[in-house]
Amino acid sequence: MSKFFFYIFIFFYFLTNNINAQENIMILKLKDGDVVIELFPDVAPKHVERIKKLANDGLYDNVVFHRVIDGFMAQTGDVRFGNSSNNNFDLNKAGMGGSNLPDLPAEFNDLPHERGTVSMARSSDPNSANSQFFICFKPAPFLDRQYTVFGKVVEGMDYVDSIKRGDGQNGAVSNPDKIISFKSK
Repeated sequence: MSKFFFYIFIFFYFLTNNINAQENIMILKLKDGDVVIELFPDVAPKHVERIKKLANDGLYDNVVFHRVIDGFMAQTGDVRFGNSSNNNFDLNKAGMGGSNLPDLPAEFNDLPHERGTVSMARSSDPNSANSQFFICFKPAPFLDRQYTVFGKVVEGMDYVDSIKRGDGQNGAVSNPDKIISFKSK
């Protein structure tokens, strides 16, 4: 009888762990295909909560990658000025806006900025992250413990690699690629 309960416990343990794991998987649809991102609520709970809310409310849909620097990262997430289907869309202001929600306190952690890392963008104020985020093309250890890592690309990094690059040192993109949709799995 005790073996029976043990097996029932194991079954439900794996079932609930799989459900919890699925809650922290996001699908970022890009022009070339789907990017699967695993979120890390254990190290950045407020950032993960914010990303999920904005994504599941559809606020990232049609937001452009306004800053893309070859060999470094692709930045997006300005839901105020970067949404190409919104009346407030202004490519010259994209990267200056956020959401209507308050800025987040920093949740710096020990996760490295490596290829596929998803991290929050911010101003010079460490507690100014709001809605913008970036995905690293290559390792960027100079960002470690300076920006909040909240996720990692686990599938589809080749689609991230094909995002249109910007020009100049700041990586401003003319006629940028955009997020088609961003939702929980």
